[in-house]
Amino acid sequence: MDIHAKHTPVLTQKVIECLHPNPNENFIDCTVGQAGHTIAILERNGPKGRVLGIDLDKEALGHAKENIAKNGHEKRVILVQKNFSQLKEIVKEQKFSPVHGILLDLGMSSMQLEESGRGFSFKKTEPLDMRFDTRNPLTAAKIVNYWNKHDLERILREYGEEKFAKNIAEKICESRIQYKPGAKKEILTTARLLEIITKAVPGWYRRERLHFATKTFQALRIAVNNELESLEQTLPQAIDILEREGRIVVISFHSLEDRIVKNFFHNTQSIEILTKKPIIPSFEELQKNRRARSAKLRAAKKL
Repeated sequence: MDIHAKHTPVLTQKVIECLHPNPNENFIDCTVGQAGHTIAILERNGPKGRVLGIDLDKEALGHAKENIAKNGHEKRVILVQKNFSQLKEIVKEQKFSPVHGILLDLGMSSMQLEESGRGFSFKKTEPLDMRFDTRNPLTAAKIVNYWNKHDLERILREYGEEKFAKNIAEKICESRIQYKPGAKKEILTTARLLEIITKAVPGWYRRERLHFATKTFQALRIAVNNELESLEQTLPQAIDILEREGRIVVISFHSLEDRIVKNFFHNTQSIEILTKKPIIPSFEELQKNRRARSAKLRAAKKL
């Protein structure tokens, strides 16, 4: 869970270098967030170049709209609240072509962590929600209260790479049953879940540099928002949509996402990989923006 200063997009200079926006070219920001990267593109693709900004989070799109308007670019932007896994459909609906570059910044925003009240962070007591899109019927509370032990353990292991997945899943299942036979004691807040994880893991693990609840919270968030499947579905669509010589840039924040991107790039014949190794933030950027610390950028060009 990475918290950063507001409106500080990650690796902006490298995003611009890799996307290489020219005047009058069109770009898609699949994770527009508060529009930091979008504004950087709009500063370079005028006077007629446009950006299609997509985000699942309605609140984030509101902030994006404000920030774009403050910079005077609103006439060249289309904002859509949908999952980027529907990329082809969105492009068709919006009649948005040609497309010269596509960006996916898969990180959480500070607004989501600090202000959304949706339980993305274990650092404050909030409802266990974790939805990017509040129209989604699945919440983190539903997972921890109603999924069976086997499925809980599976997502903690697969999506969180959590070494104590079995212990945590068992403790969650124990904790949601009260002493009265059959009565349920629901786990409804981040603080309650944190208390359960604390009891499930050994002392030495609680003293590690990475907070011991990070992987469980990550796993639940990925499961709620179907994040890895969405990424896998989106990448081939992005390549299909791009013009010849068009570029795709993906910023990931954990090894599962990065692996998907790396494998896709290596197994796709119609692209040239522009980043032999993933680009990581400079020491200077890390000093200014702690959230950037786990970011990895990969880029490719359509042949």
